[in-house]
Formats: sequence, structure tokens, C-alpha cells
Amino acid sequence: MSLYSNPQEFEPGYLALYRSGELKRRAAALESRLAACDICPRECGVNRLKGSPAIVLEGRRAGETSFCHSAYLPIVSTVCAHNGEEPVISGSRGSGTIFFGNCNMRCVYCQNFQISQDPEKQRNKEMDFKTLAGEMLRLQNMGCHNINFVSPSHFVPQIVRAVLEAVPIGFNLPLVYNTGGYDSVKTLKELDGIIDIYLPDLRYSSDKWSQQFSQAPDYVSHARAAIREMYRQVGNLVIDENGIAQRGLIVRHLILPDKLAGSRESLTWLAQELSPEVTVSIMSQYYPTHLAPRIPQLARKITLAEYDEVVDLLDELGMENGWLQEMDSSENYRPDFERDGHPFEPSANRPN
Repeated sequence: MSLYSNPQEFEPGYLALYRSGELKRRAAALESRLAACDICPRECGVNRLKGSPAIVLEGRRAGETSFCHSAYLPIVSTVCAHNGEEPVISGSRGSGTIFFGNCNMRCVYCQNFQISQDPEKQRNKEMDFKTLAGEMLRLQNMGCHNINFVSPSHFVPQIVRAVLEAVPIGFNLPLVYNTGGYDSVKTLKELDGIIDIYLPDLRYSSDKWSQQFSQAPDYVSHARAAIREMYRQVGNLVIDENGIAQRGLIVRHLILPDKLAGSRESLTWLAQELSPEVTVSIMSQYYPTHLAPRIPQLARKITLAEYDEVVDLLDELGMENGWLQEMDSSENYRPDFERDGHPFEPSANRPN
């Protein structure tokens, strides 16, 4: 990690793009692609713009939908100041987190399944762009360090449109793109200079498991290409004098039972194809939830031996930048999006 000697020198890249008119051009270009949607690797081709501007009439949304069950307007499930992210993201005042509903994957062990895999409950949570921009500004006024878009891959045009609405009302926080990794390089290129911090998962090293457990048959090639593009855009993590991320890439890797995540292959790829200096966040928080208890390979938490093997691998690869969750984090990180109040418990991250 590197350090800005003067945090005042940092300005989110989207502000310059707004002043030049490029942000408006990007928003229009991305939105036009919704007419035959190719925003994520699925390239479903449905017309999410049909009937837009989207207006909810008698409970029916304008626009066609496909795998992600999402039309024109963004679906916003939860907005909160989140203190359970990596220390450089949450800091002392929280990360201004916007959880989008639905997803372009179907992970059988998804800890956010209540909002990612229940489209009928999410359909009444559409939000217009001005309201979303207002929520971003509200989080900024609360003192949050950044805006953290969670599960953004199917809503990239909507995110850019909301940023375009937010800048003229005073919004100026860094943007975090917090993704499962199933992203389109073509779409990511339109985010160059807009997103300050990329926070992708690298879930698998085998398409067999990505198909079986996440309905993403070509995940490995897409995720690796996406992470390579993210790294090209923002490079290694840069923090300010208070230890808060300003720019850069953090790759998350969730340890799964029985080596199903392919930790050795994925982390070796990161170290050799990008850099051993890439910041990684190794997560031990896996627990069998959603459909996982029915699947023998996934019906248990990870063991200490499985955890230690990944820790030793980091040493072997010379990967020293990042965090390791404690082994008991599976007990601490159990979100509930249906209860009143904040859906998350504090993070169990600690420095590596």
C-alpha cells in the first residue's frame, strides 16, 4: 500500500469527468446498452428500457427483465453506514453502503440471499435516480468515508446516472465498486475514472464449481479479465494519513470447504499475473446458509486446517498486503435484511 502525503490532493475522478461533460456521455452510452442489455457477461439482450422512463403502474415495472429480474430503475434494498467492511473502507465513520437488489449470480451459499435471490420482494424497492443521488448525499452528510455500491454489476448504467445527478448537489466522496466479480470488461471500461476503489470477489478457479454453485459457467475467465481491467484502472491500494482508502484494488477471497474456492490457483494467479503487492482480503466467514445446508460439500464451516493452508499460501506467494478474518467471523457476520435496524454485525477483519 502507498500513502498520499496530503489527502487534500485527492479528488474523485468522476468530478473531472463531470466538468468535462464526459460523465454525461458515459451515462448516455451505458444507458443505450440497456435496450439490448449486455451490461454483464450474460448479455441477455432484453430491452430494459422498454416503456422508460420507468414508471410503476399498478405494481408492474416498465422494461423487460431476464436473469437479474431488473428493468430500468435501480432496485435499492438497504442504505446504511456499514462498519463491517475492511478497515480502510469502513474507517471510523462507516462506509456509505447501498445494497442493490437482485444479482447476476445465484450463489447457493449467498449470505445476502434475502435481497439477492427474492425478486418478488425486491420489485417494490425501485428508486429513481434523483432519490438515489439524495441518498448518496445523505450518507456523505452522515460522515461516511465513501459510497459503497454492493452487487452493482447489473446496475452500472443506473449508478453512473445517479452520480451524474449527485455531483451538482454537492456529492464528492470516493466510489467503491463492491462486486461478486462476474463483470463485463466492456462495461468496466466505461467506469474508468469514475470508480475509485474496486472491491471484487475472486470466488472460484474452476468453472465446474462456479456453474454448480453460482450458475455462472464461465466465471473464471470473466472474473480474472475483470480484475485485470480493474487493476489497470486503479492500481494498488492508496490510503490517506488516516488509513482510509482513496483509490486502488482490494480483492476478496472467501475460503470454501473442501478447497472448492480454488484458493491456491486464484491467489497464485493474482500474485503472478498482477502483482504480489495486490491487496487481498481473505474471508473465513463462510457458513452454510440459504441452500448450502442441502449440499454435502457446502454443509459445514471451514476447518482450522483449511484456514491455515491459505494463510501459509499467502506467505509462500509473498502477499503481505491485506487482511485475514479471524476464524470465528462466521459467527459474527450473519446479516438479516428482514429485521428492524441495521442488518449487519461488526467485522472480524484484522491486519494480516
